[in-house]
Amino acid sequence: MEGAPDNPDRELVEAVLANRPGAFERLVREHQGLCWHIIQRMVRNPEDARELCQDTFLRVHQCLHQYRGESALKSWIGRVAYTIALRHLQHKRIPLAEGHDEEGASLVEGVADEFDLEAACADEEIAAHLHAAIEALPPLQRTVLTLYYLEENSIPEIAHITGLASGTIKSHLFRSRLRLREALENRTGVTA
Repeated sequence: MEGAPDNPDRELVEAVLANRPGAFERLVREHQGLCWHIIQRMVRNPEDARELCQDTFLRVHQCLHQYRGESALKSWIGRVAYTIALRHLQHKRIPLAEGHDEEGASLVEGVADEFDLEAACADEEIAAHLHAAIEALPPLQRTVLTLYYLEENSIPEIAHITGLASGTIKSHLFRSRLRLREALENRTGVTA
């Protein structure tokens, strides 16, 4: 663990493992937003999400010694949050996605999607419709969309967090954007 003093993730992990005062609280503060976004987008129940976030940080505390620094700490913590939320959904037998397959992935590679998510959020009415459309997405698509657009994670980072193949992630993003476009067109009459 020595030899990487310029790595803030490694420094924070070492501080937590050494039980330095305030270190774990700092880790929670820095990563609670990501944890909340992942879990809330998947389970959509604030009480469950709060409990699962606590479970996530308990698991992080218990397993932090297993973090090897092969990925960013936020990706590692995101993976823990995703796994806990996934188990929760499986326990409740909630379907994760609609049309989950790999066949759309090759289509996504060559399709230029002209739907501009940021431009759609500019108008408040459209933003309200967009928010409702996002909430109507299946848990996995909601989560991937959130990680990509709100948390600004790259496809490889999302793959690390979710354990999904890059093509599958691209397929979920493509389908999510299509559903959002259709929802906005249906609700507002505006062609996106």
